[in-house]
Amino acid sequence: MQKKSWTIAAVAAGIAGIGAVSAIAQETPQVSEPLSRSGFVLENGLAIPAFDPVKGRKLFAAKGCVVCHNINGIGGEDAPDLSAGHMERPMNAFDFAAKMWRGAPAMIAMQEDELGEQIELTGDDLAAIIAFVHDEKEQAKFSQADIPENIKAILEGGD
Repeated sequence: MQKKSWTIAAVAAGIAGIGAVSAIAQETPQVSEPLSRSGFVLENGLAIPAFDPVKGRKLFAAKGCVVCHNINGIGGEDAPDLSAGHMERPMNAFDFAAKMWRGAPAMIAMQEDELGEQIELTGDDLAAIIAFVHDEKEQAKFSQADIPENIKAILEGGD
């Protein structure tokens, strides 16, 4: 899928065109689901990845985030609970990533201890995981069945 290229004005016009109100006129800005789920490129060349909570649900389990964090009681307890009900609304995704950055040394140490290596994430992966941890509807679908066998073994204390 090819990323769309958008100017800031076009994004604003598109948002206004679908009935959302600008941030200036409303305290809580509204963004369309199509823009958040497809990603886009700003006029200055910065790519905004898709915030895909379905992909994020799969990555949260497969990458091993679930070993230390839990969603709705499923997963580890060594790190903060990431259930959507605990998340600020609205939340700037870059602020969430900055908070992860500040905790990176501890997270990396835990990943190496629990998983045997540091988790590798692309920007698209991170956007998807951030979308998942902020999406109550997608989190309601999260279950033990989402967790790959190798990650289940780690959660259960096996090798």
